[in-house]
Amino acid sequence: MSQRKNYVLLQLGIFSFWIMLFVCLPEHASAQDSCPEVTQWLLKDGFHRDLLSRIKLGMVDEGTGSCIVAIKIHLPKGLYVDPYELTSLNKHNITEALMIGDQVDLEVPEYLATETTVLVYMKPDPECYYCFRAILPLHCRYHRPTEVDGKISAKLKTPEILVHCQKSFLPVECLKETKIEAPCSQKKKPNCHWDSMKFQAVNQELKLQIPVGLKPHLTLVCTGTLLTTILCSGLILSALFKHGDFLFV
Repeated sequence: MSQRKNYVLLQLGIFSFWIMLFVCLPEHASAQDSCPEVTQWLLKDGFHRDLLSRIKLGMVDEGTGSCIVAIKIHLPKGLYVDPYELTSLNKHNITEALMIGDQVDLEVPEYLATETTVLVYMKPDPECYYCFRAILPLHCRYHRPTEVDGKISAKLKTPEILVHCQKSFLPVECLKETKIEAPCSQKKKPNCHWDSMKFQAVNQELKLQIPVGLKPHLTLVCTGTLLTTILCSGLILSALFKHGDFLFV
């Protein structure tokens, strides 16, 4: 009798497990689907590129209109953002972004640079319902020459999605544990409390192919540069002595 009772309890336990599995899995999938979707594209070619980011909010309600959205972009040492260009873009209301951290040195090569973080404030995308987008100009630094290929990859790190809403509508499943304090906008310096969001990346990580010099060409390039410098200097000095008036005291 006890064996039969244990068997019935075992069957009930297995049945309950499958019921919970089929009930909870769709809810979990639905919660994940309600998280924002992030898509990023690299536009243009060469050393000067544009990073286009678009965020689609997964769950929307009447409180969505009160939300502001920002994306925190982490750049590797091989990429940088020109702060003077950002100032001009902010002034003309094209891109609103804020540099985080130390002053960016525009002249140093990749091996002497540091990583950069930029907070970009998104604008509503007129082509997509409850979507936000922003364009950030990126520039490639000079790298050391390589032995072969003549190209080096610079990989963009995973961004962070920040949302600030006056009316709470954000799904709990999509919220990270910590809140972030950051300026409400580039123009309004007072800080807001931002929710850091989990998100779904629509495309894979982005990589830039940066053209670099080849080490076997080092001697040729240095020799050519030196000869050109000597020739041009000689022509300039010759013209000065031929046409210039010199007064020696």
